[in-house]
Amino acid sequence: MKAMKKTFVPLLFIVCLLTFEKSTAQVANTEVKYTYKRGDYNGIGKWYMGREIAYVMGFQGIDWLERSEREKEENVSTLIKNMRIKPNDSIADIGAGSGYHVFKMAPLAEKGLVYAVDIQWEMLDAVQKKKTLTNVKNVETILGTEKSVNLPKHSVDKVLMVDVYHEFSYPVEMIESIKNALKTKGQLFLIEYRGEDSNVPIKKIHKMTEKQSVLEMEAAGFILKENIRNLPWQHCMIFEKKE
Repeated sequence: MKAMKKTFVPLLFIVCLLTFEKSTAQVANTEVKYTYKRGDYNGIGKWYMGREIAYVMGFQGIDWLERSEREKEENVSTLIKNMRIKPNDSIADIGAGSGYHVFKMAPLAEKGLVYAVDIQWEMLDAVQKKKTLTNVKNVETILGTEKSVNLPKHSVDKVLMVDVYHEFSYPVEMIESIKNALKTKGQLFLIEYRGEDSNVPIKKIHKMTEKQSVLEMEAAGFILKENIRNLPWQHCMIFEKKE
């Protein structure tokens, strides 16, 4: 009996130790999302899946968002048509900025609702002022955070992100939050300047390739349904949740 006890106790200890190490390793692996190193001058030194995250454009850039040349440069009217907005649609514009796209979508979703989501209250203040000035009723401003869009679960049919995803400081958490807000058959419209095209006059860190976009979205549980190639400078990628 004494010999059995001496053998049993160490074995039990070893099993417990291995179990603890395995669980600790699993936790560590789930936390390894981002790496940190120096990179582009316009980057934050934080990397995700081989891509450096860019600095967020501040509210001081509102005039650039509202520039008169934007329609010609980006063909925003075509982008809005690509979304095939229905009158009852509930839509979230993530990183809405000054509301440039919000107020183009609102008349089409006349019986629905358009959420203007941003992490800068100055941007939302500009949206609110325009909403009052134009007497638009179906626009609602939402102050998000770096990790959440702060939208109710399964509340939106479509999500639009125009040249903003590459600036998310916490892309994993943000996309999880967006996935939570999308309805079962909801669509995510990811609009990013084409990283494959050197002729697009935008800094490299503010562009994304289709390959990188698909890599990151698939990791988040989305699948690319279509990349509509009718915009002058941008990808128009439509993602849906994996079933």
